[in-house]
Amino acid sequence: MRIAYICCDPGIPVFGTKGASVHIQEVVRELRSIGHEVALYAVRSGKHVPDDLTDLELHLETVADVEPAEREQAQAHAAERIVSRVIADGADLVYERYSLFSTALADITAATGVPGILEVNAPLIDEQRRHRSLVDAPGAAQVLHRQVAAARATVCVSDPVADWVRRRTADLSDTGAGDIAGRIHTVPNGVSVRRIQPQPEDPDRLVVTFVGTLKPWHGVADLITAAALARQSWSLRIIGDGPEMDSLRSQAGRLGVEVDFRGAVAPQDIPAHVAGSAIGVAPYPDLGGGEQQYFSPMKVLEYLAAGLAVVASDVGQVPQLLEDGSGRHGVLVAPSDPTALAAALDDLAACPDRRARMGRSGRLLAEQRHSWRRTVARILELAGLAQGGER
Repeated sequence: MRIAYICCDPGIPVFGTKGASVHIQEVVRELRSIGHEVALYAVRSGKHVPDDLTDLELHLETVADVEPAEREQAQAHAAERIVSRVIADGADLVYERYSLFSTALADITAATGVPGILEVNAPLIDEQRRHRSLVDAPGAAQVLHRQVAAARATVCVSDPVADWVRRRTADLSDTGAGDIAGRIHTVPNGVSVRRIQPQPEDPDRLVVTFVGTLKPWHGVADLITAAALARQSWSLRIIGDGPEMDSLRSQAGRLGVEVDFRGAVAPQDIPAHVAGSAIGVAPYPDLGGGEQQYFSPMKVLEYLAAGLAVVASDVGQVPQLLEDGSGRHGVLVAPSDPTALAAALDDLAACPDRRARMGRSGRLLAEQRHSWRRTVARILELAGLAQGGER
């Protein structure tokens, strides 16, 4: 099949370093690996093009950085231009990452009759209201309705996201759009078990590593506090950048914690920066309830694939990924509790055999249940599509 992959979200550079960028690259990579031709249509490129995607067909429609109302309209207009381009280029399948003001999937499928898959990664309307600015809320709601109604399958990264989509589109079945709820599914994020491979621990020091964007909802401040409370000897490595970088550096200085800040790293270079690590940590804070913990934590999956012992907060989808805290694949701790986090890290730091068992078990779990190949195959299956085309 020729697949048009569309991302009209101006906050996501498709060749960037954030988790959303990695997600796009991995899905595209897997679709190509199973024999499909993929063309990527986006509004923002980014500078970190992976070596194996340099030949990817990429079409850009830029969105100007203007005032919110104009920006929302500009997103819609960019999506309209993408629709025209996809129709002219031809496609057998439209795969769109949900964004606030794009009805590209709905417009293309209506004009051509090809099937469409809508991927929803977050409750964007609520996020935009809470963290940024949403001017045309009714318009954003209408977009979601049109996209979900048109999609053969809407795949959501977590149960809370799927529940949000169902609530937001509950009235669609009364409009003759069919069994909408039955076409909304949960498919968690995957991980590349080819790109990410287990590597030996550093023989000279025990390294605890965090990978991710430095934003408040990732809990890195709690991790630095935990490092100050540690009783075992371990070193802290932080891979990523973001708005909290300066405050985290200041915090580490005040507490006398030596932190190896690596900054933003291209996805293809993450394995080299994780190399030598013994423990991967995901210290998510308490955000005030299950509905706020709607993410599908790619960092936890990457730690498993890398064969690291995992310490993570007991929130959201994390217990499912670690099989409900059985202890075989990782350790769950209470969120927003640096003392508990420090104790869990100290316990693992003192037990190399336990770390090794956990790492082997986690790698096997990543291979058997969480590879991107399995994830993409599941998405195509839910849309009624086989690997070679439509069933």
